[in-house]
Amino acid sequence: MSENNNKITLTALVMMIFTTVFGFANGTVAFYLMGYASILFYLLAAVLFFIPFALMMAEYGAAIKSDSSGMYKWLEVSVNARFAFIGTFMWFASYIIWMVSTAAKVWIPFTTTFFGSDQTQKFTFLGFNATQTIGLLSCVWMIAVTWISIKGVKGIVRITSIGGLAVTSLNAILLVISGIVLALQHGHLAQPFTHVMQSPNPSYQHPIGLMSFAVFAIFAYGGLEVLGGMVDKTKNPEKNFPRGIIISAVIITLGYALGIFFWGISTNWQAVLSNPTTNLGNISYVMMRNLGVVFGNALGLSSATSNTLGLWFARYTGLGMFLAYAGAFFTLTYSPLKTLILGTPKALWPKKFTQLNQNKMPSYAMIVQCALVIVIILIASFATTDPSAFYNVLTLMSNVSMTLPYLFLLYAFPKFKKNQSILKPFEVYKSQTWTNWISWGVFVVVLGANVFTLIQPILVDGKCQNTIWMLAGPIIFGAAGAWWYQVRSKQLTD
Repeated sequence: MSENNNKITLTALVMMIFTTVFGFANGTVAFYLMGYASILFYLLAAVLFFIPFALMMAEYGAAIKSDSSGMYKWLEVSVNARFAFIGTFMWFASYIIWMVSTAAKVWIPFTTTFFGSDQTQKFTFLGFNATQTIGLLSCVWMIAVTWISIKGVKGIVRITSIGGLAVTSLNAILLVISGIVLALQHGHLAQPFTHVMQSPNPSYQHPIGLMSFAVFAIFAYGGLEVLGGMVDKTKNPEKNFPRGIIISAVIITLGYALGIFFWGISTNWQAVLSNPTTNLGNISYVMMRNLGVVFGNALGLSSATSNTLGLWFARYTGLGMFLAYAGAFFTLTYSPLKTLILGTPKALWPKKFTQLNQNKMPSYAMIVQCALVIVIILIASFATTDPSAFYNVLTLMSNVSMTLPYLFLLYAFPKFKKNQSILKPFEVYKSQTWTNWISWGVFVVVLGANVFTLIQPILVDGKCQNTIWMLAGPIIFGAAGAWWYQVRSKQLTD
């Protein structure tokens, strides 16, 4: 009885899924790229990806329980060890790309906190342009975070929780302030609710641009792979887990839809977002600052006072996002790496990689990881002189690399279901035929979204280099994973 009382209730499960998946910045990015049309894409992503994929992860987690192996063990028992290692290596690589992207983006909220707007595009140092200077600062950030994480400094969790609370409060500010503005403006929307299926962004008005947005919608529901471990911790999992997934999907989708609509109350796309200095890195701060200005104007405040209010809205957003980035960075500097080197056979790694220091951190492996991230940052930052293009490409690289590992899990799922030797205490997909159809259906959705994202810069924007950047990470890391396994797998039989 007491053990059952310690289980996760349906309400707690829904809250955990919501806080894991829902992202404030996803709404601002959606409005910037697609306007009101993004609402339909988020709805379709929930139905065609979020719900079926989350239930698959639940089945994996319930059948194959492991504190360290996770994704590797799921793929190994379903397909084979080689496939599992390459898939897990690609998953780890996606966090390398995330660190490259976020190490650059973290300076946007940092400068916004002090100045009320993104100042990174004005950075110059010893003859280096803005993009190169941000690249150098990103290297300093990476070194500092790695050094602190290796030391195992306490309080990182506290930073993460404070950042999480700050970002959560931003959603409340958006809804409450936008509601007041709507009332004060007698129902007038800054962005007219017309042509809701047409993007105001020129790059996303082409059919290929529209389809490429799907990867953003899928990315907005990211983090699902961590849900698998919750099944055996949930009260009445057969009944509550599927219900929790569906309820969460409805709440998250409605949250995104409501947020996107509310951004249209204060933000006119042409007037606010068409500026060339606006990009996927600073869009949240631009829109929050504008919300503060519009709120001040609606209250009848002077222009100077409204602008000051907008500055403080932006500063608060910058502080919250900086704390959230910092907390996530400290966690992701070691967590995926530990999963990779401790969750796979030790023989696949040199002895130094698997050794933990007194703080139980893989310090040598973390130093190697830091060096790798720095090399990629320097290559990316010195390859372009346009700061906005730099942030946009980094965001696209992150989206593609973070969604590709899902393909490994989707491919393996029908094989996992066919394997009768695996005890499956929790099953949603009881028919092998339906399993095959749903798995391959979701596989095609994720693959198609990434394909359209990759070809969109070539066919719509004429920027072949953007596609090359997005492909470079998955191809290089995928080949590296295959090569590493080929070389090191001999150690497994020795």
